[in-house]
Amino acid sequence: MKSTKFLSHLVRRLSWSEIDADYLRSMVELARAEDIEGKGLANPPKSGRDITTMTLTPKTQTSARLVSREDLTVCGMELLPIILDVYQSHSGSERLKFTPEAKDADKLQKGDVLGIFEGSAQIMLQAERIMLNFLQRLSGVSTMTAKYVQALGKTQTKLLDTRKTTPGFRVLEKYAFACGGGYNHRIGLFDRVMLKDNHLAAAHAASGEMLAEAVRKARKENADVAVEVEVDSPGQIPPVLEAGADVIMLDNFNFDDMRKAVDYIGQRAYVEVSGGVTLSTIGKIGEIGPDFVSSAAPVHSSKWIDIGLDS
Repeated sequence: MKSTKFLSHLVRRLSWSEIDADYLRSMVELARAEDIEGKGLANPPKSGRDITTMTLTPKTQTSARLVSREDLTVCGMELLPIILDVYQSHSGSERLKFTPEAKDADKLQKGDVLGIFEGSAQIMLQAERIMLNFLQRLSGVSTMTAKYVQALGKTQTKLLDTRKTTPGFRVLEKYAFACGGGYNHRIGLFDRVMLKDNHLAAAHAASGEMLAEAVRKARKENADVAVEVEVDSPGQIPPVLEAGADVIMLDNFNFDDMRKAVDYIGQRAYVEVSGGVTLSTIGKIGEIGPDFVSSAAPVHSSKWIDIGLDS
């Protein structure tokens, strides 16, 4: 029978409170430094300031609305207070107030207002691009994820993400995936044993008793985390099952082999389907009935959502 020991780990959504505040602030500080100070250049400019804003509007007060220019699932609102705090810390007494009218995971339509800014034009003009970059990128991921979840229909199969994330942005992109209604696979190499084809090939354990022994060894030495095994042929499934894997990933199985594998595994392990998952195929995969289907597409193939700052 499927073990429930790791179920809360297998079916989880990263929450904002789980993300390290110092990590978030360092990302924003870096984004600001790139934009204003030329961070990353071997010879950054000596000025280290926003020469346009400081020339024309150093002390002007203003107001503006953050507006969606297309339908979206929102993500990134929780970053805005951090961004404003960073910019205000570099601007002395200048202050910009933000009043949110939406929250992460909300579904908005074109023309809806996400929030209103009032106060320092200097901070708004300097922070505008960075705020929009975070919001547009993360809302793009959450919006695409929501489309994949919708395509699964009323099936019991849950959508998982992968480790194919933008370097340095993994936690935020996984959070965005969760905001879109998906679930998070392992966060990194530290929180699940994942025996993939390359691991098995390197250990000369791609089939038979050697494969079973590799799974048993992984379970014995990592009793506190789930053990998942990627298989790319039906013949690998029996030894993996015999060795007691918690999750079996069917990699690039055709629909016929996938259906047979799901029926054969039954309740003895959780089943994940991966490889070649698209909006046009995910619904049929869900109908076959695996526990999970994983796809990197909502992260690596999503487009930025159009969000604007209107006066």
